[in-house]
Amino acid sequence: MISKVPRVLTIAGSDSGGGAGIQADLKTIAALGGHGMSALTSLTSQNTREVTKIVDLDPEFVAEQIRVCLNDIGVDAVKTGMLHTAGIIQVVSRELSKIEAPKVVDPVMVAKSGAQLLQPAAVDELKKSLFPLATVITPNASEATVLSGLRIEGEEDQRKVAETLSREFGVPAVVVKGGHLHGDRVIDILYFDGSFYRFEVPRIHTRATHGTGCVFASAIATQLAKGAKIPEAVKEAQNFVYEAIRGGFLVGQGSGPVNPMSSIVKKAGLLDALKNLREAVRMIEEAEYGGHLAPESGINIGEAPLGATGREDVVAVPGRIVRVFDRLKATTHPWMGGSRHVADAILTILQYDHSRRAAMNLKFSEDLLDVAEELGFTISSYDRSQEPPEIKSVEGMTIRWGVARAYEATGKVTDIIFHRGDWGKEPIIMITGRNSLEVAEKFLLLLGKYLEKLGRKP
Repeated sequence: MISKVPRVLTIAGSDSGGGAGIQADLKTIAALGGHGMSALTSLTSQNTREVTKIVDLDPEFVAEQIRVCLNDIGVDAVKTGMLHTAGIIQVVSRELSKIEAPKVVDPVMVAKSGAQLLQPAAVDELKKSLFPLATVITPNASEATVLSGLRIEGEEDQRKVAETLSREFGVPAVVVKGGHLHGDRVIDILYFDGSFYRFEVPRIHTRATHGTGCVFASAIATQLAKGAKIPEAVKEAQNFVYEAIRGGFLVGQGSGPVNPMSSIVKKAGLLDALKNLREAVRMIEEAEYGGHLAPESGINIGEAPLGATGREDVVAVPGRIVRVFDRLKATTHPWMGGSRHVADAILTILQYDHSRRAAMNLKFSEDLLDVAEELGFTISSYDRSQEPPEIKSVEGMTIRWGVARAYEATGKVTDIIFHRGDWGKEPIIMITGRNSLEVAEKFLLLLGKYLEKLGRKP
């Protein structure tokens, strides 16, 4: 059992849709290794499109939730989110004035759907009572404009407003977030201890962005609870949000939720994928006459963990599996990012069938297709001669386009996907499966039947 764990208290509203608020906060704290406690301020009925009703809890009950947690468990950092009314802000400020731990204040004003989550009369109370107690405040560009009265259109404005808010309210650290601004990069500006810090990540174009502010502030609080310095905590929080957006869920019809558990699920899945692929490679290497199914370009086999979003997440064999006389031999051990083409195929397959997470390429032969049909494998194909010029001109797009065409032709992801090549392009057969072990088993079935057809014993 763990006797010492970072203790983080979140004081915020409940999101019935599970994307933001207390729900997002507790997921974030847990994912970063902390113990999350909560003091609910308001109940909201909301989904990805709208907030239909807000019910505020009695301010003294909010205070009581804070007190009972601190009296028994204690706290290493506090994060505040939705504090809907001036009365709630007053009691929260009163209780937090008794705490020495770092306090991260997310001045939540408007939901992704546009609903007002901070009453206009409460803005002044936030400035007067809570900001002077804060260690860090984390307004987005819209919130920072309301709080400062200064318009924000770019990075220089972010710097000016961050310093202005810090000096006006006596807050040691102010982060003006850039997610609501335009550009291919998201830039967050931290003003702390008289210095500016600039953090940036690529912008992800997705509708799964609900809860980013809650996750960001909770991640900062958790990092501070673990002993991180403020600039380090902000940098780590930005990276954490980036991964949460990459692994976000496209559920509902509006702004889908980010996924604070994305990195945890992915890491756990990578271990399973590595274990599976090592065994699959062993099976492939031990197969007699396996070299007969190797294309000129070599074989690769890969598996994607749950939550995979890019090639670097797919476990495969760097350098591929090559023919050595009549057998196959992996040039190195399986690892993440070990493939481009097979990884692209798997990532595309996942868009249509989340249960199929692995694939392997083989040489093309009409006899091998006949064998696959005899074994009862489902088969689909695409014609590379029909590939549009704009697809050919972008590295890595051919496989994605082809797998999508094969799916569209059959309405499902099949056991076998093939193409007959094109000018200067080698034809290929690809096996798909739920994991790399299943793919290796299909490979052995194909090999055995294929050798029988050639009059050889497997």
